[in-house]
Amino acid sequence: MKHTGLKKIGFLFTVLFGIMSSAQNSEMADMVTEFEADNWALRRTYIVDESEEYYQRYTKHYSDWNDKLDKVDFNAMSQQGKVDYVLLKNLVNKRAYLLGLDYDEFKEVDKVGDFGKDIFRFMQERRRGKRPDAKLLSQQFQDASDKIDAEIEAWKAKPFKDWQTADKASDVISSFQKGLKESYEFYYGYDPEFTWWVEKPYEKLNEKLTAYAEFLKENYSEGSVKDDGSGIIGKPIGEAALKESLALEFIPYTPAQLIKTAEEQFAWCKSEMIKASRELGYGDDWKKALEHVKNTYVPAGDQPQAIFDLYQHSVDFIEERDLITLPELAKETWGMKMMSAERQKVSPFFLGGPDIIISYPTLEMNHNDKLMSMRGNNPNFSFPTVQHELLPGHNLQHFMTSRHKSYRRPFYNPFWTEGWSLYWEIILWNKEFPQTPEQKLGMLFWRIHRCARIIFSLKFHLGEMTPQECIDLLVDEVGHEYANAEAEVRRSFTTSYPPLYQLAYMMGGLQFYALRKEMLDKGWTEKEFHDRVMVEGRMPVEILRSLLQELPLNKNYKTQWKFATDFK
Repeated sequence: MKHTGLKKIGFLFTVLFGIMSSAQNSEMADMVTEFEADNWALRRTYIVDESEEYYQRYTKHYSDWNDKLDKVDFNAMSQQGKVDYVLLKNLVNKRAYLLGLDYDEFKEVDKVGDFGKDIFRFMQERRRGKRPDAKLLSQQFQDASDKIDAEIEAWKAKPFKDWQTADKASDVISSFQKGLKESYEFYYGYDPEFTWWVEKPYEKLNEKLTAYAEFLKENYSEGSVKDDGSGIIGKPIGEAALKESLALEFIPYTPAQLIKTAEEQFAWCKSEMIKASRELGYGDDWKKALEHVKNTYVPAGDQPQAIFDLYQHSVDFIEERDLITLPELAKETWGMKMMSAERQKVSPFFLGGPDIIISYPTLEMNHNDKLMSMRGNNPNFSFPTVQHELLPGHNLQHFMTSRHKSYRRPFYNPFWTEGWSLYWEIILWNKEFPQTPEQKLGMLFWRIHRCARIIFSLKFHLGEMTPQECIDLLVDEVGHEYANAEAEVRRSFTTSYPPLYQLAYMMGGLQFYALRKEMLDKGWTEKEFHDRVMVEGRMPVEILRSLLQELPLNKNYKTQWKFATDFK
């Protein structure tokens, strides 16, 4: 008994020490802040982001930061400091890698901007307010306009190899046009001589730049297919970039291995959906059962109350089991908004963070789209996603990272962000949160959806699926309404979401689930684990594991944690 008591005291001391140390900033905190401040300073200075100057300056920036990190005494730091060192070095390398990909693409098309080299010097000198030779500048603008006409004729005879290259060329001109506008507006109206000489030549040049950019965008080989008929235009990044991106996110698997894992999880979900279908009396016809669930939608106008009821139910369930600390202020201050019809074209379901943003029919929608929005956001489909967006999901993440280790904001990654919220869907399923077959189907619908996201997003970027095939997969194999499936695919490939974002839900969830098991095996409680995660800030889950378990790290740490074992 005495020995057992000492063990408990020792364990409690270990946990207490971990919580106390987690509240302290590391030796690297100021350096992380400095790196982000440097990035901000460069962004506001070098606004022509498709120019040789931009790429050269940022290449030097990342090289300088690697030199600075090499001088840090890594071994002298605490585990918190070592973690932040690894995170910062990885962030520098990740941004340098992505910059390099963009730079290589730029070099293929940079000649489209040769006409404007003299004018670019004017844009550089504007940063320090140097008064331009207005007469000379007006002639340079006129000459550039004439050159653009000749350039268009020349490029007609040599279209780009594909539409992606044509897009890049167009971006070079649009970026130049943006920088020119900023410089012109700095002097226009303040410098009388500048205004008198330059106004008309600028207006002409600006029109020519617009026409040039539009021309270049469409000047590609007829053999390059831009639209498969879906109207969704995405840019596959290819296998090599996928593999490197995965390594930089601390995911030690190939795209093929991730697809295999997703397919295994997909099969498990389908099996569970059939079980729930049988409970409802539809036998193995899970699609009919899903149709039944879709028609449980609430009337227009009732969705906000339905969401609040689901929120209260999930919070009560979690607090009754003491799974995590939910601060009273967090419960008091989350907000609720309705999503516009336009935004629902790319976000047909909830969004979350400081507020939960609800998708439901709006006045502008036609009849069929209204029904699809209602059916796709029925209470049983929403049953697992309200807590995903609010507490303990994205809203709690936002609340806690604003208050703890906020300097780790640059280490944001979707595997931590979306993985945490998906992890809670898994945990709640295992704790029998869904009680009715309709609720089970609602939870399984979203889980199988996350599996499908891995499959279609990776295969798209590998060049193995088109956007239309992705839509068909979501409709035929997951059970989406067509408009919602279309919006989901559009969101995946035509917005600012990075290529790995969609697979990060399930894979991040797997990471948190595996880490939870390891920590519980070491004697932690679920609540201790969950609370500690929320005070450590954003970071890849593999590095969080190294922090919690005091695992060895080195300056050039690479991903190695094989987390994707069997899980249900």
